[in-house]
Amino acid sequence: MTSEHRGDYEELVDEISELLGAPATLENRDFELITFGAYDSEGDLDPSALDPVRTRSILTRRSTAAVRAWFEGFGITRATGPVRIPPTPEAGVNRGRICLPVRHRGVVHGYVWLLDDDPGPSERRLSAAMEVTTRIGALLADEAQHGADLSRELRAVLTAERDWQRDMAIAELRTALGSRADGPHTMVCVAPWPSADPDDAPSVRTMPGATALCTLPWGAAEQCVAVLMRLRSTDVLTPATTAAGRLLERGRAGSGPGGHPTRTGATRGGSSPGGARGTAARGAGGQPSDAAPGGPAPGVAGGASGGTSRRAGRPVAHGAAWSASRGPAAGVATPRSGLAELGLAWWEASAAARAALAEPRFGPVAEWSAIGPFRLLTALPPEVAHDPVVQALLSPAHRELARTAEVYLDCAGQAGRAAAELGIHRQTLYYRLSRVEKLTGLDLDDGEDRLLLHMALKGVRLAHGAATGPSG
Repeated sequence: MTSEHRGDYEELVDEISELLGAPATLENRDFELITFGAYDSEGDLDPSALDPVRTRSILTRRSTAAVRAWFEGFGITRATGPVRIPPTPEAGVNRGRICLPVRHRGVVHGYVWLLDDDPGPSERRLSAAMEVTTRIGALLADEAQHGADLSRELRAVLTAERDWQRDMAIAELRTALGSRADGPHTMVCVAPWPSADPDDAPSVRTMPGATALCTLPWGAAEQCVAVLMRLRSTDVLTPATTAAGRLLERGRAGSGPGGHPTRTGATRGGSSPGGARGTAARGAGGQPSDAAPGGPAPGVAGGASGGTSRRAGRPVAHGAAWSASRGPAAGVATPRSGLAELGLAWWEASAAARAALAEPRFGPVAEWSAIGPFRLLTALPPEVAHDPVVQALLSPAHRELARTAEVYLDCAGQAGRAAAELGIHRQTLYYRLSRVEKLTGLDLDDGEDRLLLHMALKGVRLAHGAATGPSG
């Protein structure tokens, strides 16, 4: 958790733990872990006391959508006082829970969870604990408002159409972030986000290292998530790629908790529900950004992603398996110091996400530095995506010819490698390539003709693998 109120949350939850004589856990209203109480109890730490729901939450730092729905069925979202939830072994809940709704001005912002024992805390103690939750609620409401402000300011930076507008927006974001604006940063783009409702975006609290995030249009009817990440140095992208992976998990699920930040120290028997627990528009920087997810490129479906060759440091089969899931993809920009080039960083992140959607071998998380020629292809205007030279190869009848040409060019024109990857005889390869030359009018012994055909085929893949793009 990156909250400036982290210490306050810990102190208040520890206060509730001491009041009630039981370990307490604070989660936000999305069942995302904020902090544990410091109460020590050998009985509560006994492994035999853990039920399946609690055990899973301790290990994964999250509650599933099914667990969340089950507990919400007891009316905790509407309750203004403590809610006792009985043990239900058939649901994996072997021990009862006490839920203290955390509200501010009538709005629920989170929940404090405790394991319920017989006889359990008295009503007087529970009333005292509810008074503490009102202080927690005020902090959560303040943080939610601050996070909403940062979302608006980040969105203003990424959607600015003119340089002076972007400069002003960056200045405002820098002021809002304070000391967090200094040092190395990168941008992460996750697209397409499964919900068109910006309120369904994850929160900064669930992503360690994130300083701000917002949703942006991705094509005509979809959203993407933009995240500004702080890094330890411009040489280490691990926190950003980890955060992107967590976002992808949440995106594939459609909804539900994302990754949970942890409180420093060992798990101390926390008791959460589960236990402890427009048209082609110009993107930022004035660059064209015109891609969103779509089906395989006609004529090049499968492309060079079959076989067992290794590219970009990973087996091709890994990317192919991810592609079959048709899930979202993520892009990570080159790290930079400060916020001055935030618009360019966003363009890189969104371009890397487009490349991952188009080329399975890059996904599901693609770094800008690793997408090769797509760094140039993603900068091209959409109207040049279909070069006339490949038009004859795009019909269904010539599907295998287009795939053959792309694999051959990916293999640097080495016939033996290309034939092996395609699973065909070398003479079959030569026959197909001669047909490609006749259909395109290109000479595959000429370096420039090879380059043109290669880039044209990749451009088709990009256009059809991600048909519409982020619109500012």
